[in-house]
Amino acid sequence: MSRADDRLREAALAMPLVAILRGLAPERARATARILVEAGFRVIEVPLNGPRALEAIAEIKRSVPGQIVVGAGTVLSRDDAQAAVRAGAEILVMPNTDARVMAEGRALGVALMPGVLTPSEAFNALKRGAHALKLFPAEIAQPQGLKALRSVLPKSKAAIYAVGGITPDSLRVWHDAGADGFGAGGALYKPEYNEQDVGSRAEAFVRAWGAIKR
Repeated sequence: MSRADDRLREAALAMPLVAILRGLAPERARATARILVEAGFRVIEVPLNGPRALEAIAEIKRSVPGQIVVGAGTVLSRDDAQAAVRAGAEILVMPNTDARVMAEGRALGVALMPGVLTPSEAFNALKRGAHALKLFPAEIAQPQGLKALRSVLPKSKAAIYAVGGITPDSLRVWHDAGADGFGAGGALYKPEYNEQDVGSRAEAFVRAWGAIKR
């Protein structure tokens, strides 16, 4: 188990919400990260298919407290993995399960969260060293699909994060179906949202999780 995996587990125990900041400009990275941390988020992901994503990751990494875990999303190649880690990423999040990317991530000592949709993909990802599984697209799987997947996977082996179409109102049904965590994307952040928008959306996600845990 890597130190990065330990940090991901610790962060998820505190707040199992991953902020997915697709299209985040480096100039907005520090302010956006501050808003999310103040709201209670502990894991922040910047997908690499946005412009200047590596710069945004580096800005966030420099600006957040040490307990905040910063990751890269949409990691599709070994070069992506290497560049993300150089920028400061501690998690590599993928939409798929690519053996070469996962091998590179293991060599770099970072946490791995590959995308899965079927039991075959999930077991293959675990075999290749996944520290957590990204159920993606969650809109296709639906909570019933997650419940079926959870029934055959060893719960202690890896956490499952539902990603895709997640909103504050849907957290409870996904949690009840077996999700350990959630990726908050467009319902939390889009480049056109201003800081006030992001702050109110972040607080709504945190309140929704708090209501589940009461």
